[in-house]
Amino acid sequence: MLEIKNVREADESRDFPKGHLDVVSLPGMNFGVAKFEPGWRWSESVRPLAGTDSCQFSHIGYVAQGRLHVLMDDGTENEAGPGDLFVCSPGHDAWVVGDETALVYDMAGEMTDYAKPQNA
Repeated sequence: MLEIKNVREADESRDFPKGHLDVVSLPGMNFGVAKFEPGWRWSESVRPLAGTDSCQFSHIGYVAQGRLHVLMDDGTENEAGPGDLFVCSPGHDAWVVGDETALVYDMAGEMTDYAKPQNA
């Protein structure tokens, strides 16, 4: 099997308060390109869509621009910036740090339902 797609031609796009997600789907993988504007916070922008107290998706990502702070439900926290790779388990909140839009590439494969209304 061989399939190639370009991230500039997303299969699906989603807007949510202070953020945008493009999803490219390939067999066995969904790839997300997320832009989070200054002031974006998962618990304020996506929680109403998800209907959960914290993000319940796993993320394997790369921060290309901006900074994200992640707070796990168990209290563990850290910050990722340009050039950082990260792995994040379900059960977290995250927010943009500073005045620069965060550009994040997410390869966890769970993008089909991220930031979609729970009834969709």
